[in-house]
Amino acid sequence: MERLSASLGKLTEAAVRFENCIDVSFGGVLFSLPALLSNGLLHKSEEYFQLPAGYYGLSSVLIVLSFLVLLRVKSLEGVRYMPPGELGKLVGLDRIPEVKTLRKKVDLLSDSGNVGGWQNELSRYWMESSPMLAGYLYVDGHVRTYYGKKTKLPPRYVSRERLCLRGMTDYWVNDALGQPFFVVSTALTVGLLSMLREEIIPRLLEEVPNQPSLAALEADQALHRIVLIFDREGYSPDFFEEMFLKHRISCMTYKKYPGDDWPESEFKDEEVVFKNGEKVTMKLAERHLHISKHFWMWEIRKLSENGHQTAILSSNYKADRVEIAAGMFQRWSQENFFKYMMENFGIDRLIEYETRPISDTAQVVNPEYRALEKEIRKERTKLKKLQAEFGEMTLDIDEDETARVMKYEAQMAQLREQISSEQKVIKKLKEQKKETPKHITIAQLSDNERFSQLATDKKHFIDTIKMVAYRAETAMANIIRPHMVRKDEARSVVKQIFKTEINLIPDEKNKRLIIELHNLTNEYSDQLANILCQKLNQAKVIFPATKMEVFYKLVSQKNRPGQEV
Repeated sequence: MERLSASLGKLTEAAVRFENCIDVSFGGVLFSLPALLSNGLLHKSEEYFQLPAGYYGLSSVLIVLSFLVLLRVKSLEGVRYMPPGELGKLVGLDRIPEVKTLRKKVDLLSDSGNVGGWQNELSRYWMESSPMLAGYLYVDGHVRTYYGKKTKLPPRYVSRERLCLRGMTDYWVNDALGQPFFVVSTALTVGLLSMLREEIIPRLLEEVPNQPSLAALEADQALHRIVLIFDREGYSPDFFEEMFLKHRISCMTYKKYPGDDWPESEFKDEEVVFKNGEKVTMKLAERHLHISKHFWMWEIRKLSENGHQTAILSSNYKADRVEIAAGMFQRWSQENFFKYMMENFGIDRLIEYETRPISDTAQVVNPEYRALEKEIRKERTKLKKLQAEFGEMTLDIDEDETARVMKYEAQMAQLREQISSEQKVIKKLKEQKKETPKHITIAQLSDNERFSQLATDKKHFIDTIKMVAYRAETAMANIIRPHMVRKDEARSVVKQIFKTEINLIPDEKNKRLIIELHNLTNEYSDQLANILCQKLNQAKVIFPATKMEVFYKLVSQKNRPGQEV
């Protein structure tokens, strides 16, 4: 009847109802519900999104999408290969939406124009929930390669491929533990510093909680608002000075040109404690590096066992060298985030095939300038080859002396002429490059060189769901990690729980929805699952659109398979 009413437009959304079900496939993903809700999956969602009257409501669609992400369904197309009825039981419906319906729902939510507002709202929510982690922010670009033909995106260097490939660059902002706050995408090759100035820093100044007041900043000239940490792409002493003097933002990065090694006598053993509690002993040394008359920075160096010195620059005057080293060397947490999200959540996947125009005033690298640079590199390679051949030229000992000398002099003269010719070519190309503007606007590009950007609304909407899912999975892993010997396997246990069968038992009398998890692969994993059950039950979560409290438990171990009764 609800299906019929929905087809006639007389149903706002189907009622969420649970029935007694045994051995529900993938039911363990219901264990993620408290973590998803606490990480803002439905936080103010009704203020930003609305769906027309139909069978599936907004909360059901968002929960289904997050469950699919946690079950490693990396694209909407993958829903075809999931059991719709089994997953429907987990959200109190007869089945989850089929692919076509789910795409329509995602299109409606993405085309609302409120995706950016919702992502901003969640970013503020996460920052306010963990203000201590929001003080240290990691910023890095991640290239999504594009092999399609709808637009000719400019090439950019992809470090993991060690190639220049066409694509979009996503600039991610993560907290001190590597958890994401928000992402900004661009088709332009403007670089990290430009994105920081124009897109990221204005948002951070507005959203980061617990920033010192103007009076506090005036009273203490060494005080900062926030600390930004990035890789060598952001190395610029002038940028460090600009950010601190203009915005009172401290920056940290690796020094690009460290120069000579420092004496080993300057280094001392220090215990460095990372934000996740891990402790490491490092040999550290520090010096002042004066940039101008009114600005200086810390230069911290770490001495490795093989004698290599890693140099760090920091304008964080409120931290000692131990804290600076901890913040810089924990930047691997963001790299691990990228790797994990690519392998498990498919953040590089193309969500939609539409393109969007770019403003005519946007600055891009001049194709003529890039072509001249390429030609200069090509000619320099030829010149080095000729110079090497000239330096290796020797007399042929098999011929008589007169013939040897004449042949040698002729070859040398020919090489000199070729070298001189190459030098003139390079000089001419350099003059052309000097007269050619490096950057031009989109409007100045030729028709063959003009490009548009990939549409980002749907991508950002799905990425926001993936950020919530990642944070939820991280929270669950953090619950069981202290009880594990191999702490790096916490996520593996959580993933195993997600794919394990459950018994679904609604208790209408006591207003409880009992989630009974089947036994895992061994007793050790069952003990961890039991710890998770106890913690989740303390949250007293009410299943959305119902009045039933979710209660988690493990199937009785008296008749556990593989054990004697």
